[in-house]
Amino acid sequence: MEQTERTEPKLVLVFSGKRKSGKDHVTDLLQTRLGPQVSCIVRLSGPLKQQFAQDHGLDLDLLLGPGPYKERFRSQMIHWGEDQRRNDPGFFCRLATRNATQPVWMVSDARRISDLTWFRTQYPTQTRSVRVQCSDQTRISRGWSFTVGVDDAESECGLDSGVDWDWIISNDGDPQDLEDQLRPVIDLALKAAS
Repeated sequence: MEQTERTEPKLVLVFSGKRKSGKDHVTDLLQTRLGPQVSCIVRLSGPLKQQFAQDHGLDLDLLLGPGPYKERFRSQMIHWGEDQRRNDPGFFCRLATRNATQPVWMVSDARRISDLTWFRTQYPTQTRSVRVQCSDQTRISRGWSFTVGVDDAESECGLDSGVDWDWIISNDGDPQDLEDQLRPVIDLALKAAS
């Protein structure tokens, strides 16, 4: 795949939320509304999982999926990723954005203050933050169950407090309510891209 010339984003939407809160659903929905010429989804976990799979001889496709294979290695992958971040806090952010050329970037999976800080430092006027949340009951209905060493780790709790979010989106399953909450985000993205 040929790498395209690097362009500055007009808007960077950094999404955070607990496991099974629906971050991917929300960013996929926004991508559908905005279109692939206007926006791209940047997954910080993608480069992490790719390198982890390569280093440990694992199946990358299964590691990228939502199933039990990923869950089996999640704790080990978290610790490995933390070691990488200690050496270079922006490592995964740079890898994840290296081919992003659309005017609107949607970072679907910020998990640590260092992720948010990196985007706010690199793109201070373009970065906005979005927290996706839902009830534990909704998360359970989506297949979540509390896992020690995962749900109480920085990768799940690092952005739970101390962040002044630009938007907090409640994603408990009402499609119209979700659309209504996303309207200002969509409007800002379309304005930034024009």
